[in-house]
Amino acid sequence: MPFLTIAHRTTYTYRQPVSFGEHRIMVRPLESWDQRLIEARLEIDPKPIDIRWLHDVFGNSVAIARFGKRAKTLSFISHVRMEHNPIYPETVQVEDYARLYPFTYATEDMPDLLRSIERRHDDPQRMVDAWARGFVRHDGQTDTVAMLTEMTAAIRRQFTYVARHEKGTQTPIETLQKRQGTCRDFAVLMMEAARALGLAARFVSGYLYNPDRSEKLVGGGNTHAWVRIFLPGSGWVEFDPTNGIVGNRGLVRVAVTRDPYQAVPLSGTWSGFPASSLGMEVSVEVSVDRAARELQQTVRQEARQDAD
Repeated sequence: MPFLTIAHRTTYTYRQPVSFGEHRIMVRPLESWDQRLIEARLEIDPKPIDIRWLHDVFGNSVAIARFGKRAKTLSFISHVRMEHNPIYPETVQVEDYARLYPFTYATEDMPDLLRSIERRHDDPQRMVDAWARGFVRHDGQTDTVAMLTEMTAAIRRQFTYVARHEKGTQTPIETLQKRQGTCRDFAVLMMEAARALGLAARFVSGYLYNPDRSEKLVGGGNTHAWVRIFLPGSGWVEFDPTNGIVGNRGLVRVAVTRDPYQAVPLSGTWSGFPASSLGMEVSVEVSVDRAARELQQTVRQEARQDAD
């Protein structure tokens, strides 16, 4: 289980001092059995007059900051140390009734999954539908996990990753036509494709790291985006079409939402002259704390020896 250190920095700069409205910050990783936080600190300059934490409708951790001081810069730095338990494709298990596609979700699950199955983008010519159906076999023997794995691999293989710092995402149709996009665009395409097949899918925003440095991964240096799809037997399973990853290996969840606009890491308002803004800089650094991992292994080994 790797120990990770994450530093997420966002800085806004202005020509002259401006005043700041309320800001919404969503950078704290979700805690679960595969993600355990050891330390999480949020540094804000200028210091807010008030900061409060809440859980949004999806259970994501959100900080709300209010300011009383004007300034020429506004910076947010999130420091996180955590344990991350990788989940590999071979550990994904599916209930017998869902191993072959198509299948129907259990009656007790459907009320909670329906909003994650609903399509969010118009597809008048059924381009997304046709693309998604291309992964379904005609002999009725479509393995559910294999189908989604191939869809994930196809996006990585057939589409070109191009960084784009502007807000928002392309529509799935635009991504299909351009054959290029950001991790957000690829996540939205796969999410809509899965929904076109009647599967529950959600958007995930978080961080990317390379566990053993043996793979060429793209999408790091900033926040990353991928998809979770609900599979009976394993629950919500991660699929990263940008890098062809199935499972959470190298992926740290921060926010899980129904739509991308609900997973914006940082948003807020400011007041001043229209030309005051000089821009925003964002950097994300994720490193594997190998010393902490070795220490944990030593402690566990000593504990086993004491038990013997």
